[in-house]
Amino acid sequence: MKRIIDCFLLLVLVLSWGNSNAQNRGNIWCFGDSVLIDFNSGVPVPGISSLDTRGSCVSISDTNGDLLFYGNTRAATAGAYNTLLWNKNHQLMLGGDSIAGDGWYHELVIAPKPADDSLYYVFSIGVTYSIGLLYSIIDMKGDNGLGAVIQKNIPLLGNIRMVDCLTAIKHGNGRDWWVIGRESTFHLGTSNNTWYVYLISPSGISNIAIQNIGSLNGTNSGRLSFSSASNKLCFVSLPGLLELYDFDRCSGIISNPLNIEPVPPGAPYPYYWSSEFSQSGRYLYVTSSTVNGILWQYDTWATNIAATKTLIWQMTFPPATIGSVKRGPDNKIYLSCAWSDSTGIFNYPYPPTAYYTENMNISVINSPDSAGAACDFQPWSFYLGGKRTYWGLPNNPDYDLPELVGSPCDTLVSQNELAGASAIGSLHVYYHSDWDKAFINASNLKGKTGKLLLYDMQGKVVHSEPLRIQNGYYTRDLSMIGYAKGMYLITIQTEKERLTKKMMVE
Repeated sequence: MKRIIDCFLLLVLVLSWGNSNAQNRGNIWCFGDSVLIDFNSGVPVPGISSLDTRGSCVSISDTNGDLLFYGNTRAATAGAYNTLLWNKNHQLMLGGDSIAGDGWYHELVIAPKPADDSLYYVFSIGVTYSIGLLYSIIDMKGDNGLGAVIQKNIPLLGNIRMVDCLTAIKHGNGRDWWVIGRESTFHLGTSNNTWYVYLISPSGISNIAIQNIGSLNGTNSGRLSFSSASNKLCFVSLPGLLELYDFDRCSGIISNPLNIEPVPPGAPYPYYWSSEFSQSGRYLYVTSSTVNGILWQYDTWATNIAATKTLIWQMTFPPATIGSVKRGPDNKIYLSCAWSDSTGIFNYPYPPTAYYTENMNISVINSPDSAGAACDFQPWSFYLGGKRTYWGLPNNPDYDLPELVGSPCDTLVSQNELAGASAIGSLHVYYHSDWDKAFINASNLKGKTGKLLLYDMQGKVVHSEPLRIQNGYYTRDLSMIGYAKGMYLITIQTEKERLTKKMMVE
C-alpha cells in the first residue's frame, strides 16, 4: 500500500508539473572557487562566477533561466556577517556586503516574495555565533535592474544558534514558501529537537509554529533535504543521526519521525555530511565523511530502510574528502569533494597551484532511481571548465515545484488578503559588536526624503545624514566606531512621519 501511495504522489507531481508557471529558476548553479554550471540547454555547461567559498552558496534565475543573483559566505573571514551577494554581471550587488553568515555550508537560502516579481528574501543563520535567523530583501528594480539590497540583517530569531541546515520549500498553493531551521544547543553541551517553521506570503513573514519532534540532536552540523514530491524530509547529522519525517506543504507541520539510524553510543561515528533523494523519492543518497569518504544508497520504500543500506563508492583519503550531494535540474545527482595534499592537510583557500582531478571535477550519479551499481555513479566525471570545487553545492530549493493539485490548500486568497496590514511604517535596528555597526532597516515609509538622526541619552544629535527612500524602503549600515558605549536613539524623520528605536552599544 505504501508503494502504491508513493507512486501516486509521484504521478501527481509529474502530471501537475506542466501547471507550474515558474520554471528554470534553479538552472544556474554558482559554487566553490569561481564555478558556474548552466543547465538551461538540458546538458550542464561550465562557466565562471565570482565566488570563492568552501561551503554556503545560493543562486536564483528568472523564469527564463537567466541568472538574477547569487551569494556566498567566506570561511576565512572572521565574524558573523561575511556573506556577499553578486549580481548577474558577477559584480558585488549594491549593498550586498556585511550580510549574516559565517562560513558553514547551509546558512543561506533565497525565497522569492510571493506575488511580487521584483522582491526576494535572503535568509541566513548563525551557526558559530548567537545571531539566530535573519533576513535581507533584494529589489531587482534597484541599480538599473541589477538588483540592490534594500533591507539588511533583520532578525527573526535572536540570541540563539542554529544547526547548519537552513532550507525552504514551496507551499502547497504554489505561491507561498516555508522556511525551516533547527536550533542548536551544541555550544551549551545539550541536545534538543526544536524546529522553526516560517511562512512567507504576500503579506510578509510569519512564524507558524515552534515544533518539538523527532530524536534529540546534539550537534550544530546537520543537513536537510526534501524528496521531489516534497512530502518527505530527511535530516542527517555529523555524529550519525539519519531520520525521515513527513512534511505537510499546506500546514507546514513536520510529523511521523522515522529513525533510520540513531547516533552511535561511541566512536567510530559515520560523520554523515549530506543527503539527497532521487527524482521518484525512492532512493536516498547519503555522504559519509569518514577517513575514507563513502557514498551510501537507501531504499526508502522498503519496510526496513536501514537494511537496504548499500555502498555505492568508497574513496581513498588523501587526496580528497567527500562533501555535498544535490539533485540537478536534469535529475542527475552531483557530488562535490574537496582536495587535500599528500599528508591529508586541507587548505582553504586552495594554494594557487592546487589544480587536480579531485577539485577540478565533480562526480555524477547518472541514474539515481536505479538500485545499487545500476545507479551509474561516475567519480570526477564532470569537468568544471578549469575552476575548482570544495565541499559545498548550492543550497537552492526546488523553485519549480508545482502546487499540490486537488489538495486542501490548492486555492489562493486574494493578494489583498491582508490589505492595510503592512501600511504602518516600521523601523528595525540591530547592533552587532563584532562589526561595531548598526544595521538599520525601515519599511512602508511615507515620503521620499528625510534624515537619519542618532541621539545620545542626553538628547544630543551625535550623527545626522540625509536619507533617500526607495519604494518605501530604507537600509543603512552605520559604523559606530568611535562612539562611547551606552544607549542611543536612532530616528528616521521624513516629511510625513518620524520613527524611533533604542539601541545599546556594548
